[in-house]
Amino acid sequence: MTLLSIWSLFTKILDICIVWLLFYFILKNIRNNVKMVLIVKGVLLLICIEILSKILNLYTVGLLLEYVVEWGPLALIVVFQPEIRNMLESIGRTQLLGRHKVLTGDEREKMIGEIMKSVEYLKRNRIGALIVIEKDVSLQEYISRATKIYADISSELLSNLFYPNSPLHDGGVIIQGDKITCAGAVFKTSMNPSVSKKLGTRHRAALGVAEEYDAIALVVSEETGRISIACDGELHYNLTLDDFRMMLMDELKPKTEIFYDGDEKTEEGEDINE
Repeated sequence: MTLLSIWSLFTKILDICIVWLLFYFILKNIRNNVKMVLIVKGVLLLICIEILSKILNLYTVGLLLEYVVEWGPLALIVVFQPEIRNMLESIGRTQLLGRHKVLTGDEREKMIGEIMKSVEYLKRNRIGALIVIEKDVSLQEYISRATKIYADISSELLSNLFYPNSPLHDGGVIIQGDKITCAGAVFKTSMNPSVSKKLGTRHRAALGVAEEYDAIALVVSEETGRISIACDGELHYNLTLDDFRMMLMDELKPKTEIFYDGDEKTEEGEDINE
C-alpha cells in the first residue's frame, strides 16, 4: 500500500468514527431528555404516516405532509429551542473519558451504606433533603454556583448538611464519585404538567435534574418523610427503604461489572462454574 492509500483509509475511518460519536452523544442525550424523546417520537410518527399515505395513495394527506416536512424543521427549532439548546449543552458537558472516578464494588457498597444511613435518619426525623449523584454528564453548571466541600461521603456529614436552620439545608448536595463535591446547589424545577401539584420544590427540582441529565436524584420529603428517587426523567415516589436501596444499587451499578475471585474472572450475569 502506498502512503496516499494509507492516508485515504485513515481519513475514512476517522470520518466514520466522528459521525458515530456524534450520533452516540445525540442519542444518549435524547434518551435522557423526556421532551426530546417526545420530539423524536413525533417525527417518527410523521414519517410512518407519510410512508402509509404513499402506499394507500392518500393524496391530501401526502400534500399536507409535504408542507409539514418543508416547514417542520424550522417550526421545531422555534418551538423547541430551549430543549434543543439543553441537548447541545448536555453534549458539551459530557465527559468523554467517563466519570472522574470509577468506583470499585467495595467503594460503591460503602457509599450506598453511608447514604442509606443518612436517608433513614432524615426519613425518621422528617428532615427534607435533596441528594444528586452525578454519572456521565457533568453537573458543573450547578457545582460552580454552589458551596464547595470536596469531602468524603459520610452519613453524619450528609445529615448535618440538611439539618434545619443550617446554612446549606435548603439547597441540594451533589456527589461525584466517592466525594461530596458541594452543597446548597439550586436546581431548575421540572415544568412537566403531569407532575402532581402535591409535590413540593425538592421533588420538582429532582425531576428537573433527571429530565435534563443522567444523574440520580434522591429526595426526602420534609412534610411526610417519604423517600423518592428521580432518574431517567421519571420520579419514583414514596419508596420503601428496601426498594430505595435496590433502585440506588441498580442505578449506580456499572453496565459491565467484573468480579475477581482469586484467579477466576467472571462478568455479571455469567455462571462462575461454567
